[in-house]
Amino acid sequence: MQELDLEKKTLARFKEIQKETIVQAQKLLKKKGKIKVLGISGSARDELDMAQEKSNSEELLKKCLAECKKLGAETELLALRKYNIQYCKACYSTCNTQCHFPCSCYPKGTPQGDDMSNIIYNKVLEADVIIFATPVNNFAMSTLMKAFIDRCISLDGSLSPANPKKPKDKELNTKQMKFIEKTADNNVPGSGMLRRFSGKVAGIITTGHEEGAAMVISSLFMTLNYFGMLFPPFSSVYAMASYCDSTYKDKPLVTSDCYVDEINMLAENLMSTASLLRKSQMVWKNDYHLN
Repeated sequence: MQELDLEKKTLARFKEIQKETIVQAQKLLKKKGKIKVLGISGSARDELDMAQEKSNSEELLKKCLAECKKLGAETELLALRKYNIQYCKACYSTCNTQCHFPCSCYPKGTPQGDDMSNIIYNKVLEADVIIFATPVNNFAMSTLMKAFIDRCISLDGSLSPANPKKPKDKELNTKQMKFIEKTADNNVPGSGMLRRFSGKVAGIITTGHEEGAAMVISSLFMTLNYFGMLFPPFSSVYAMASYCDSTYKDKPLVTSDCYVDEINMLAENLMSTASLLRKSQMVWKNDYHLN
């Protein structure tokens, strides 16, 4: 209390959050029933909208989910274009504990809450496997996928606010972070920053008319790996058309049998990894003192 200049009530609140987070971590580790596979589509294309054509990356994602279902999974497709996802306000860069779960910038169940807070966070938490599908937009992932990934920072480490009535109290949140640095135990999941993606299995599908696929996959891989997600071998598929052809020729190329075979193998690898994890009850080590 002296070192962090804390009142007894504040210290008790920090300890309360720590206990609650340890319970959350234990719940995340207990998986039962069918393996749940969530497909995230970051494409803005829709046959009923301006593009007047279905998304290539989403078509491959649907095929992958169908194969996962054949292998015994419970599947769901989440098309980000159908949801209201507001931008991340970068609280985390001010102080780790300035960012919260659930997100306190867009509070769940309030007029300020968006679909990320109200709907999507829960779907991500429930999933054992998440497949990220995005087109290449200007050598990068789509705007929709980037907005989704940025808002996932709330899942990657963040805790309940120390003061729910004033969640952005920078001085208080800084003290909470110092408390975590001193008390977190890397052998006790949830004793510090809770990595809610840890141990979930990831796959990536991307389609593009140019060579940006490798840049998209590399960017997603690095982010998701640091989120704590597990990648099986051969965990990405990139379907490419030729720069020499006009874009109206893309669809027959990127949705051909060549890529469908790859998609089916991706589904098998993802399901095999998720099954192994269920059996092993593996708890992946990471630093709960800091993120």
